[in-house]
Amino acid sequence: MASVFTEIINGKLPAHAIWRDTECVSFLSINPISDGHCLVVPIAEVDHWVDLPEEKVGHLLKVASLIGQSQMRVFKPSRIGQMIAGFEVPHTHLHVLPINDMTDLDFRNAISNANHDKLAEYAKLIRENIHVSEQINVVESFSSQ
Repeated sequence: MASVFTEIINGKLPAHAIWRDTECVSFLSINPISDGHCLVVPIAEVDHWVDLPEEKVGHLLKVASLIGQSQMRVFKPSRIGQMIAGFEVPHTHLHVLPINDMTDLDFRNAISNANHDKLAEYAKLIRENIHVSEQINVVESFSSQ
């Protein structure tokens, strides 16, 4: 059975899309710990990140860095945090989120009823502030892919 992330990647479930290329996608978490909390997800449905080929891990980190730089410009936090937990969905995903202190990395602070209008605005701001040479990777939706 396909993971919920595979359903999002295939455009069968909605998401607040940020990025798509041949290796991965990024979209906002619907249970954010902080404003602008993104997930970076490989297209390949691999449960544990240590099972990904080294070059794919490197690519995920590169995309996470680009998104983190955008989050810094948009939200102006003290830092950008990153976590790989993997218990919520059996499909590798990197959490990339604006933080101001260590308590901002606690999943117990996640919001379960996020405002989708706010998420849409955050996604737009993050997309607009990603600085890459090829803007073709920045996407508003996965369904048109």
